[in-house]
Amino acid sequence: MFEEIKFSDVKENVVDLISRQWALVTAGDKDAYNTMTVSWGAVGELWGMDMATVYIRPQRYTEQFLDSNDYFTVSFYPDELKQQIHSVCGSKSGRDTNKAKEAKITPVFDEAAPYFEEAKLVLVCKKTAKGKFAPDQFIDKEKTEKWYDGDYHNIYYGAIEKVLIKK
Repeated sequence: MFEEIKFSDVKENVVDLISRQWALVTAGDKDAYNTMTVSWGAVGELWGMDMATVYIRPQRYTEQFLDSNDYFTVSFYPDELKQQIHSVCGSKSGRDTNKAKEAKITPVFDEAAPYFEEAKLVLVCKKTAKGKFAPDQFIDKEKTEKWYDGDYHNIYYGAIEKVLIKK
């Protein structure tokens, strides 16, 4: 069971959760959805709102769900589930795999976007903007050499409208 709290009441370091424990980004509805592991993301203040950003490569199956829905979730999991979840959701495509079933996680279909019952923290985000990294935007060219071979991430900005924490 989850309790709704304010983003400012989150006790954990969300930057650490994203970068070290990883997260799932999920979009869609009960008829069709997809989820994927992310370890790049940001949270902060933008346009007077609590905001989350996620970075998705254009070939990812999840991107079509982000593009066709107004909401997405960013969810975080207990340490003991990290390997179980991310070994599936970070390496297999939802095009040909039922990730939830294989990772043994249970989808919850919120009115805005799906998340999973096993999460310890869920950010429900309303998509507010989409951008794209491009080679000419990089001042530090080492980043393009290290991380990119022509498939630059799209950036999804989401206003954090609801925060759910596991009771």
